[in-house]
Amino acid sequence: MNTNRELNYRLFVQIEEDFKRTEIKSEFSRYDDIKNGDVEKVRENFEDIRINYYEGKGMLSDDLLRNTQYHFAIGTGIIARVCIDGGMKHNIAYTLSDIYIRKCDACHLPEEIVELTGEMMLDFAERMRDIRKADSISRHIRRTVDYIYENLGKPLTLKMAAEHEKLDQSYLSKLFAKEMHISFKAYILKAKITTAQNILIFSDFPISEIAVSLGFSSQSAFSAAFRKLTGMTPMSYRNSFGDTHSINLENN
Repeated sequence: MNTNRELNYRLFVQIEEDFKRTEIKSEFSRYDDIKNGDVEKVRENFEDIRINYYEGKGMLSDDLLRNTQYHFAIGTGIIARVCIDGGMKHNIAYTLSDIYIRKCDACHLPEEIVELTGEMMLDFAERMRDIRKADSISRHIRRTVDYIYENLGKPLTLKMAAEHEKLDQSYLSKLFAKEMHISFKAYILKAKITTAQNILIFSDFPISEIAVSLGFSSQSAFSAAFRKLTGMTPMSYRNSFGDTHSINLENN
């Protein structure tokens, strides 16, 4: 397909309307703020974006809602790839991108998408900030954290983790507490509850199945642990924050 005629026409219209696209250097500077985990800068950037959301953006559709959705999807995809380049696991970045694009697809007003843009940017930035912090953690603790998440449904013990890392139990316990600022046992429970929160929000799996999959002895034991850490029952949490998207988000 030869697009030269339409291209020349569009370029002419842009000149007539004095339309200027956002400079790519400026655009990627904002992406870099997300990649670097500079949450405050991203929050500051969004205040400007909120006011001038369409400035420098092309018209991808004559329908304003669809046009806004297209721009959101493109921006979210780019941010996911930028964060992968910055160290975010690709399955986390792409699944998070999928979640937000689906949220965007469910929006009925352009203004909702503008606000969702800020939420998405801050979510990625906060996760990248945590990744930056994790870079200062020793390889033994990084591998232990990975080991925990890979075996959340199993009855993990400090002895098992120590044997996995070929370390003394006492040494691993002290090192873990020093670097993670939480005990090994408490971290496992927190990891299980955090994972449960994501499953409750982004899937319709029965609570009893979630409890079993995360290694709890019973649904009541799971509910008690969940309430202790979140102040809510699993069902109340799902009703308050869940949606209809059956998406399972892994933790970073």
